[in-house]
Order: sequence, then structure tokens, then C-alpha cells
Amino acid sequence: MTFDKLKIGQTVGIIGGGQLGKMMAQSAQKMGFRVVVLDPDETCPCRYVAHEFIHAAYDDMPALERLGEMSDVITYEFENIAAEQLQALVSTYNVPQSYQAIQLLQDRLTEKQTLANAGTKVVPFVQVTSEADLDEAVQTLGFPLMLKTRFGGYDGKGQIRLTSESQLDEARELIANQECVAEKFLDLAKEVSLTVTIGNDGQIVYFPLQENEHRNQVLFKTVVPARANHEEDARQEVDKITRAVHFVGTFTVEFFIDQQNELYVNEIAPRPHNSGHYSIEACDYSQFDTHILAVTGHRLPQQIELLKPAIMMNLLGKDLDLLENELFEHPEWHVHLYGKVSRKPERKMGHLTILTDDIATTEQQMVAKFEGRDECK
Repeated sequence: MTFDKLKIGQTVGIIGGGQLGKMMAQSAQKMGFRVVVLDPDETCPCRYVAHEFIHAAYDDMPALERLGEMSDVITYEFENIAAEQLQALVSTYNVPQSYQAIQLLQDRLTEKQTLANAGTKVVPFVQVTSEADLDEAVQTLGFPLMLKTRFGGYDGKGQIRLTSESQLDEARELIANQECVAEKFLDLAKEVSLTVTIGNDGQIVYFPLQENEHRNQVLFKTVVPARANHEEDARQEVDKITRAVHFVGTFTVEFFIDQQNELYVNEIAPRPHNSGHYSIEACDYSQFDTHILAVTGHRLPQQIELLKPAIMMNLLGKDLDLLENELFEHPEWHVHLYGKVSRKPERKMGHLTILTDDIATTEQQMVAKFEGRDECK
């Protein structure tokens, strides 16, 4: 698919004004584009780096149409926007990403069925809509297993890990409110992700394979390049996915690697992703740069070059409480604070990236910092 190239001074519209929208806007502005953002939070981070701000809900159709009238291209930073309204925008305005990926990936069950039908290797799963289905999932998958809601979950929300029959009441309460998907719980060796950008006329570029660690189901740190020899396997799985799902712009596929060194597709984020933030400093193009190039119709680089190995640490509210007075005492720390007004212990408030030739030592030092120990201060 080929689409018109935006000219300098034309406008990129962004649905969603969180940190991803902010970093998209910063990339767009350095390329000479204007930015207008729509978000229900009048203090959202992107508001203060955009030329225009529309304060409205994601499903406010008149406001979305206003965004369309003000924009030469529309993109989004968040997959939980309303697919129905996005579909309506596609029929009138320039939305290169279209609505199909959003519609598909908002539903965990449909996502997994699509991935399986595309020929990718996915974790065994069972649809759960009733107590009988829950019993079948336990019989089929065994304990432990993950029970996840079909809709609305991210960063660990809407999911529970079941380790024994003692938790079945909690599981029944979850399925009483909405349909779920049960997944076999893997004994993991690593979690990795691959960030990819698809541009004008199907051009595709891959970022390095990223190694991730989650704590309490929220990303804690990313190490690049990943210490796993699965990059080519991951690219092959992504190629299968892109033949089945329409993508334009930057997206990320998350993978599990189990103790038998088998690679499984976990899920897809159809927009720039937390695990790709290191690319702002560590690569010759960031994931946000390539996203803006793609949706504005411009050519992507032939390949992404990793300038130096890197570690990216998420800064949650509790991390800021611990490290706030120290953040700018380390010139080797590239600190990004998102500008969120409300600080909460588990809320993503920023990130920092360290470029290093000694990943093991730097990783040990940073983990010690974030765990509040004194020996590395």
C-alpha cells in the first residue's frame, strides 16, 4: 500500500495523549510537522508538546471528526480506543493504520486464534465463558495457569495466576463479569520482544531483539541486545503475523522463551512499546521516528543500527520516590520524565536509559539502585 507523503508544516493527529503520544509528537515536531492530540485527561503529557489539544473521550465522535478535520494524517498511541469510532474515521480521513489491528487486538481470544491460524507458535489456551469452561481449562492446561479477560487488559490488569483449586472462587468471580481466556503457564527462561516498523509500500525494518524483565506484570527493565539467540526466529514469526494482520507504523510483538528454549508468541502491541524506549538514545532511529516516517508516507531507513548496548529501566512512582534526588547526579543516565501530574507507586512516570559496554555490571548496579540497596550508591 502506498499513500501520500506529508509535507513540512502539515499536521499529525494523535488519538491518546500519554507518554507514547508525547514521544510521537516530539519526533513529529523535529521533522517539521504540526501536532494535534485528543485525550480525555486535560493534564495528559502530550498536551504540553502539541500545537493543539482536544479535550474529549476516545469515543466522542464529533471530537474525533474535529481531529480529522484538523489533521492530514491520524495515528494512535493506545489500543483501547474505540474500534467502531476508528472505523468511522477511516472512511473519511487519512488513517494509514486503519482499524482492523485495533479491533483484532482488543480481544485476547481473537488475537490468539488469529496468531494460531497464521501459523505462529502460541501458548496453549482455552476460551472460558462459564464454570464448565473453567473446569475444562484446569483439566486441559493444569495448574498453574493464567486467566485473562478477553477485553481491556494491559500491564497486568484483568488477569490472575491460578496455582491451585483454592483460587477457583476468585476465577469464578472474574468470569462472572466477562469472558476470559485461560493460558498454560510456562516456566520461563526469558521474555523478549521485537519492535518492527512497516512503512510506505510495505517497507519493513526491525529493531534489535529486546530482553525484558517484568515485576508484578509491569515492565521493570529492558536489555538490548537480548541475551538469546532467537532474533531470526522472532523475525520469522513476525513475518507470519504481518501476512495475517494489517500494520502500518511501529508495533511490537512480545515473546516467551521457556526452559526448553522454545519461542512462543505472547501478544502484540499495535503501536510503539515500552520495551522500545531505549531506541531514543541507543539506535540511529528511535521507534517513534520510524513510526512518524511510516504514517506520514516517508521512506524508512534500510536498517536500524544499534549504536551501543543499552539498559532501559522503567521509572514507576515508587522508583521516583527512591531516586528522585539522584536522577541527575549521573550524566550517563538518559532520564525521561513524562510529566504526569499524579504520582502513584505502580504508575509509569518515566524511564532512563544507560548505554554501556558492560551490560552485566551495569545491570547489577541498576537493579541494586532500584531495590534501594546502599552498596552501589
